[in-house]
Amino acid sequence: MTQNKRRYDKSIRPQDDAQYKARTAKLAAQVSIYEVLPGQFVDGQLTLRETVPDLGGIAITYDAYQNSLKGKPAPIIDGLTGDQRFFLAWAQNWRSKFRDEYTAQLLKTDFHPPQKIRPDFVNNFEAWYKTFDVKPEDKLYLPEEKRIIIW
Repeated sequence: MTQNKRRYDKSIRPQDDAQYKARTAKLAAQVSIYEVLPGQFVDGQLTLRETVPDLGGIAITYDAYQNSLKGKPAPIIDGLTGDQRFFLAWAQNWRSKFRDEYTAQLLKTDFHPPQKIRPDFVNNFEAWYKTFDVKPEDKLYLPEEKRIIIW
């Protein structure tokens, strides 16, 4: 196993590694601004190993969804476009309800970001802005220069 790790580490170009670390540091800082309970914030560094896959996961699943359409428009169902349903499903996936005491414990010990903030990561994803015509005055709006794309 150590031999494989060394082989893997040698394949990472220093400039790629530096760029990855810079982007993930920005993501950790971005996540750390979420106040989940009064005066209690997410530890973006603690949750980084889950926020990075969340951010990558939504991009990959969105691309897969688009590919599944094979260039055809998705049907409008119940007044919602396919992209709107995609993002609503993403948000619904994270619905949960925990007692405040349990949430406070998780904020200190769990490497997963709290489920109530995980849907908000779409604010880094350009397709979400287009889908819902998100404007600067909207709650989850992030200026383009603050949006984070890891890959």
